[in-house]
Amino acid sequence: MLVAVGAFAQGQVNFAARVVGLYDAPVFVGSVPADPTTTAGRADSAYMAQLYAGPTASALAAIGAAVPFRTGAAAGYWTSATRNIDTVAPGATAFVQIRAWAAASGATYEAALANPTGATGQSTVLQVVTGGAGVPPSLPANLAGLTSFAITGVVPEPSILALGALGGLALLIRRRK
Repeated sequence: MLVAVGAFAQGQVNFAARVVGLYDAPVFVGSVPADPTTTAGRADSAYMAQLYAGPTASALAAIGAAVPFRTGAAAGYWTSATRNIDTVAPGATAFVQIRAWAAASGATYEAALANPTGATGQSTVLQVVTGGAGVPPSLPANLAGLTSFAITGVVPEPSILALGALGGLALLIRRRK
């Protein structure tokens, strides 16, 4: 039975942008400001994040579902969750990367990347020793070393779209007079 359980063992990581006392890596839209503690320009619910991981840096694959960024004071972060990496054994080294994109650019990071007007961003690739090893299993590994990054590309903000619509409406009204 232990052999059967071992065959299904998967390395675990804590998919989080912040672990108090270890790292704090909010994601920004446009560029990372000189002071990354600022809340201005942080990604919100119009953006998605997904964990990519694998046994080597060249074999990264999407792990779990993409998640939206939070809003308000928690903008720039997503709700943390444990992710199982089925291609890496518990206690082994995994290569991980966070990829983020504008939800309006596509349903997946790859779709947003292929979209000529898509907005995407990615973290540096990190090496972590996965959790889930031992009896009882060790805690999921944190993404120590994760730093802030930016989502860049052409995605108009809703306020810009609203201003454009108001300007067009004003031109139509003025033309009728």
